[in-house]
Amino acid sequence: MTTFLDPLIAFVSAHAWLAYLTLFLAALLEAVPVVGSVIPGSTIILALSALVPGGELKLPWVLLAAALGAVLGDGSAYWIGHRRQREILTAWPLTNYPRVVAQSESFFNRFGTWAVFFARFVPPIRAFVPVTAGALGMAPAKFYAVNIPAILTWAPAHVLPGVLAVSALHEYAGLHHHAHIGKHIWILTVVGAAIVLGLTVWIIRRRNASEAKASKPQS
Repeated sequence: MTTFLDPLIAFVSAHAWLAYLTLFLAALLEAVPVVGSVIPGSTIILALSALVPGGELKLPWVLLAAALGAVLGDGSAYWIGHRRQREILTAWPLTNYPRVVAQSESFFNRFGTWAVFFARFVPPIRAFVPVTAGALGMAPAKFYAVNIPAILTWAPAHVLPGVLAVSALHEYAGLHHHAHIGKHIWILTVVGAAIVLGLTVWIIRRRNASEAKASKPQS
């Protein structure tokens, strides 16, 4: 894995604009209904944040790329829902995810306007709440009044942990920036945690689906 990460870090250092574009797309696609439930946007952002302390990426540009992608993704989903109203919730491809759509609608009904804020931090409904907010008739001014502050909180919350963790490894563990060891540790930790979390969610969903199927009366 180290032999893979070193060339990757060197490539990012030489082509930083591609990394910023990747961050932008990761944040954007994570907000798209259905697509956002399978794109590991948060993992990508957390992992690439490790490249800020060593200077391969600049913190302001990382935050800006992530925030702009999230604003465009959430906004696009919201306006699709706002335009098509409740019809969108029963149209393809959302019909393939009735459980998540129901959870998103329940989440929105429970928390109201604040659902837009809280959903930014709760996968996988993060990808469904903006379109749900639009479909249920939330006013644009209300949506953006909550969505923008949520994104401005979400972006640092995803970027700064990696920056601080790698900086601490170099500062207090005596690791040198040019050796990339701190970056390796953080990136591998993030990827490993994402895999474990993904498998856990998959197992829980499989179990719930099996229980739901078993509880249905036999015809």
